[in-house]
Formats: sequence, structure tokens, C-alpha cells
Amino acid sequence: MFWSRCLELFLSLPALVIVVRAGTVTYDWNVTWVWAKPDGFGRPVIGINHKWPCPTLEATVGDTVIVNFLNKLGNQTAGLHFHGVSQLQTPEMDGPSGVTQCPVPPDASVKYQFTADAPGTFWYHSHNMGQYPDGLRGPLIVHDPNDPYKSSYDEEVILSVSDCLKAVQSMLSPYNTRFAPPIPDSLIVNEGLGSHINVTKGKTYRIRIINFAAFGSAMIHFDSHTMNIIANDAAYVKKTDAYQLRIAPAQRYDVLIAPLDQDSGNYPFLISLDLNRDWTNSSQQLKWAHNYTGYLVLDSSKKLDKKDVVNKWQPIDESLLEPYDGAAAYSSYDQLIQLDFKFCLDQNGYPRSCFNNITYISQKVPTLYSVATTGDQNTNPVIYGQVNPFIVNFNQTVQIVVNNIDTATHPFHLHGHHFQLLARPSSGVGTWPGHEGNYVSTPPMRDTVTVMPNSYAVLRFRADNPGVWLFHCHIEWHVEMGLTATIIEAPDRLRNLTFPDDHIDVCKKSNTPYQGNAAGNTKNVTDTSGFVTVPPTTYSGCVLILSSLPTPFPFPPRASP
Repeated sequence: MFWSRCLELFLSLPALVIVVRAGTVTYDWNVTWVWAKPDGFGRPVIGINHKWPCPTLEATVGDTVIVNFLNKLGNQTAGLHFHGVSQLQTPEMDGPSGVTQCPVPPDASVKYQFTADAPGTFWYHSHNMGQYPDGLRGPLIVHDPNDPYKSSYDEEVILSVSDCLKAVQSMLSPYNTRFAPPIPDSLIVNEGLGSHINVTKGKTYRIRIINFAAFGSAMIHFDSHTMNIIANDAAYVKKTDAYQLRIAPAQRYDVLIAPLDQDSGNYPFLISLDLNRDWTNSSQQLKWAHNYTGYLVLDSSKKLDKKDVVNKWQPIDESLLEPYDGAAAYSSYDQLIQLDFKFCLDQNGYPRSCFNNITYISQKVPTLYSVATTGDQNTNPVIYGQVNPFIVNFNQTVQIVVNNIDTATHPFHLHGHHFQLLARPSSGVGTWPGHEGNYVSTPPMRDTVTVMPNSYAVLRFRADNPGVWLFHCHIEWHVEMGLTATIIEAPDRLRNLTFPDDHIDVCKKSNTPYQGNAAGNTKNVTDTSGFVTVPPTTYSGCVLILSSLPTPFPFPPRASP
């Protein structure tokens, strides 16, 4: 009996280990309309499984993540991008509609499956029709059993910030001669639920800060408490003290906060919404219209009535952070991609955003599908249409230079990679001088960087991840206006790429071609007839108004806290 019981226990252990360590986490998500009041104004938002805010997706390094995604919106296509996840060997799972997949039509489903190959603070969001400002977004946390800072903190907290607005219809209009994006109506924290962080003396807290905003950056200050930055954009950095942070749309910071021995009562922290102005220009009299006060709560019996006041925002310079491993900058590069950003007009006089005087226009065939189905011609940028394509060979070191020819700051994001941030000069220095030198010797690794007004940034990455990766401004309205380039990486290694049947079925259901060049030409892929060469003059993204919802409203209203 004894040995029989031992054998039974022994046989049960592998099953337990497989459940815990086999590393498969599965989420079944129905994407639905939900009624909410994130800033007190009632409106429809896009939720998951009839709830909003959307849930946190969690995994551990090495896990296989599966998201079964069913579009139940009724009136819109949808899709999901896992921001910051490299999608190594799974480029078809990156998620931007028209780029790595066909948009998912109503009542259709698709399975996303990828490996959580790196730890950190990420997030997921729709990459379809300017949709994530309508709510389809949430934290994505990949835990690290080998976290080098694991012994430095006791608990974790997620702190999300975002802007909120009520209308965007006037953005793409020939009357918008100032290229003005929609201006946020409010600032929301933790999707309108707010944030009071319960803390205890003797404990340290890891706060994972994520900016979900479509437009605004966030300035953050924790009263008299120092933030110890330990990661930026899911890349560990050497612990760095900061008293103020600026977090641009799509960026993430992991910081450690601990109550001081002399603390008593509750301590406020301040978040101010920045409309991407040049906060370093002392001649500008900046006003901060949207502010939020949260609290580090030591004693819940005491009032939360103090205010954190910042007389001048002077956040830490993100370009000066150092990688935890001390990795040196790539000493040289094989290919230069220079992107000059400015606003422009299309053939119909509509306001657009341009790289090198070219605005991005989505084509009929998703770009990755064209890469996989055009044979030897897939190294020819002509076949991809006006998606600002750049062909990059495998394992090359690529240098991207962004020249921001504008008076505002802009956050730029690269899919599929972390890049080294070699240089991010101050505002007003002008465009990149065209020569190398005076770069940071051990640059931080990021996936999103703020480029200052009338200035530039120099980025480098190693092209070791074959796929189709977007590089774009992460002000969502500028994406909708065309501020995107496409990195087609190692196309010769993607000629035998196949796609899951359910991904192809999605294309068929939406009558989207999925073979051939940008127009779906398969016999002569250099035949450009049928390419989309003029951006649409109607804007169908980001609902924000009741009139465009299905009738009747597909699900009962849900009150928001």
C-alpha cells in the first residue's frame, strides 16, 4: 500500500508540473460593445466578454499565449496587437489589420498564438481603424522568474493613464488646414477607476506604468518619494532615481516606490496630461488643463485631502537611462533608413502625415501575405504599394533616423524589436547632420521613443526577426493620417511562410484578397494596376458617437463606477 501510494503521488507530480510549467495560458475573448463612463460622460466603449475595463493578460517567460478572439461588435471589423512583444517566429500574430492579417469581420473569430519570449510590462490594443481609443486595450504582463530586481520589491501595482475624448469627426477634413488632431477632453487613470495605492512601511512596490493614450503624454510625480526606474518599455535598466517622469503614448516604465521611515498619513501623487508640447522651452507658458491626484495610502482612516503641486515639470531624460546588462551600442550599421516627418496634403486636399513626403495608404492585400506569396519578387518594394516599404536583409544592423520637422513632440514605435536609442537631442537642434559621433556608448533599449520638436532621434536594431514590422508615430490620430513606414525584414526567409486556416478564413469572410501583390495580382506581381493610390476621404474609425452603433444596441447598458 505504501509503495502504491508513493507511485500514485509520483505519477501525479508530472501532471501538476505540466499544468504549472508547460507554459500555455489561454484566454477566450468575445469583443463586445459595453456602456461605460470612464470620465463621467456615458458612451459606448469596446470591452471584452461584456466588461470594461478590459482584463489584464498575464503570462510567464516561455509560456505559449493563446487568445481566442471573437468579434461580436456587430458593426466594425477588429483585430489585436500585442504591443512590445517581438513575435519571434510568429510574425503573422503581430496583429495590425492590413499588415500582418486581414481585419476580423463581425461574428468571425481568429486565434492568436505566440511565445512570451521576453519579460516585462507590455500592453495589447486594437490596431484597426483607430479603434483602441474606444476602449479595446489592456495591460499585458510577462513575469520573469529570473527578474534581477525580484528581491528589491514586495508587491506589484499596475498604473495605467490615458486621455479621453468625445469626438474626432473633424480631423480628416479639407477644412482642417492646421492639421489639428482631436484634443482630449479629460485624463483618466486606471480606465476611470482611479488609483490609490495601499502601502506599508518596510515594503517596496513595483509600479508598472502604462500609457494607453491616443494623443497625450503624462507627467508623473510622487510627492516627496523617489521613483527608482528599473525598466523602460519592457527592457531592464540600471536602477535610476527619478523625481519626475514623462511617459508618452505607448511607453511603459517600471518603478520602485517605498514609504519613508518618517512617513505618516497619506501622500498624494500628481499626473498631468501633456499635449505633446515642448516642455523644455522656458519661453512657453504651459498650462496643464487635465490633472489627477492619487494617493499612497499608509492610513486609510485618515483623509485624502493633500495635493501634490509641481511648479515646473522637468522629467528625467529618457535617453540617459542605461541598459541593465551594460550592452554597448552597435558599432556601425549596414543600412540607413531616414524618415523626415512633416504634415502634408493628399490629392484631394485632405490633411495627412508624411514620411519623406509620402503618406501611408493601406492596400488590398496585407503586406505580410504579399511577402509570402510573391516568390522571388518579394524583395522588390514596388509590389507592396504605398505603405512606405523598406527592404532589410537578415541580420543587418539597421539605423533609423527620424527627423521631426514639427513644433510638437512625437512618440515613434517599432514593432518586432527593441532598438538602441543612440541619440535624442534637445528641441531646436534641427535635422540629423548626417554624420556619426557623440552617441551614447551604452544606450537604453526601447520600442517607443519621444522625438523632440525640430530635432531628431537615431535608433539602431539588429534585423534578426524576419517579418513585416511597422514603424509609426503612436499618436493614434497621426497613424490614421498616414504617419507609418513598413520594415520588410528578411523577405527571402518568408517565402514559405504559411498562415493558419482561421486567419485565411477571416480574409475570405471579409472578401479580402490574401495572395499576390498589394492589389492581389498573382500572375504578374509587378503589375501595379489596382493599387490603392489615394487615401479614403471618409473616416470610419473610432466611433465615439451613438449614431454609428448597431441598432438595437447589442448588449444591455452597464454602469461604470
